[in-house]
Amino acid sequence: MELGISTFVETTPDVETGEVISHAQRIREVIEEIVLADQVGLDIFGVGEHHREDYAASSPAVILAAAASQTKRIRLTSAVTVLSSDDPVRVFQDFATLDGISNGRAEIMAGRGSFIESFPLFGYDLQDYDELFEEKLELLLKIRDSEKVSWSGRHRPAIHNLGVYPRPVQDPLPVWIGSGGNSESVVRAGVLGLPLVLAIIGGRPLQFEPLVRLYKRAAERAGHDVSKLTVASHSHGFIDEDSQTAADKFFPSYQQAMNKLGRERGWGPMTRASYDAARTLEGALYVGDPQTVAEKIIHLRKNVGITRFMLHVPVGTMPHTDVMKAIELLGKEVAPIVRDEIVRWEATEK
Repeated sequence: MELGISTFVETTPDVETGEVISHAQRIREVIEEIVLADQVGLDIFGVGEHHREDYAASSPAVILAAAASQTKRIRLTSAVTVLSSDDPVRVFQDFATLDGISNGRAEIMAGRGSFIESFPLFGYDLQDYDELFEEKLELLLKIRDSEKVSWSGRHRPAIHNLGVYPRPVQDPLPVWIGSGGNSESVVRAGVLGLPLVLAIIGGRPLQFEPLVRLYKRAAERAGHDVSKLTVASHSHGFIDEDSQTAADKFFPSYQQAMNKLGRERGWGPMTRASYDAARTLEGALYVGDPQTVAEKIIHLRKNVGITRFMLHVPVGTMPHTDVMKAIELLGKEVAPIVRDEIVRWEATEK
């Protein structure tokens, strides 16, 4: 069971003061967070790609590379790379470079993108949303699997027996499929035998269990070894020394961020009552003291089959010291509880 952190490097206004942290400062803070996550023994840190004013990470590979030289063992991944609006050749080159800097710790999480700002920015038509992803994923995997590539498609100039460099330390470079719960993307990951990342940010996490089964059935039918498949979750949350403090600290920025997205996407407002309901064992928020959060992660592992858990923190803008404390608690207190219980549980299951 792997545990780690994901972030979108948010720069939303401070709930209390209205002040907005600069993109440069927030990027520097995230590098400090990655270094701390490595020091406290977490397994993975993910940075998500966005192209809007309230997120500072339009180039996750650059941020991760800055942290790579200051870390020793933590794996470094995009969360996600919006592959539909990017060039697979450049994506591979960037993450192969990151893999070299980190000596084999880079990963790519490829997704279609629930945020669509990159499509007009790079000149893509949203009507091609699905086809773009399918075509570019095909090219990315060809580049990953072969030094020289021949390929043609509708949305990018053809490549005729050309080499793509540098080559990564890892062979193959890990490529995950990110999904918000779309059955088509889950099946695609299974057919390709690629690891799957589920964004579990609302509703009941146990509702994702049928999708994990669907993913594994698709993989098995395609001839892949299901025992080697890995499934990750990316879920909002926050940890402090006691649950009430954690809940009270996290709610203001979380409510502000979710209500802003809700206005853009037609969701209802986030209330304290709905927030507190999501903090219960069956809810999608991992907010509380270390024991509470550990129990929820264990519950997710046992009932959904998640083998990697990524705590997305912060949501909105929170004090850097609070985020650092949450990372430290995840690594030093939550992770040992989760790992020990999963080892014990798996032994009894066998």
